[in-house]
Amino acid sequence: MRVHTALGPGLLESAYEECLDYELKKAGLNVGKQIPLPLVYQDVQLECVYKLDLIVENQVIVEIKSVESFHPIHSV
Repeated sequence: MRVHTALGPGLLESAYEECLDYELKKAGLNVGKQIPLPLVYQDVQLECVYKLDLIVENQVIVEIKSVESFHPIHSV
């Protein structure tokens, strides 16, 4: 919330990602950024199909999304 409050809406996801990365590291957390996640398809491992925006303490995956408003597809 600190990042969004400071920056406001309307920026690219990469801007929020950089600031959140900074804040989490400043808090002393181990953060990986743009970590490749392979995809296994028919017993073949395909590299760099997907990249995690952030992974915190090797336990929490953070995917940054920047949208103007919420739609039903955003609900769980």
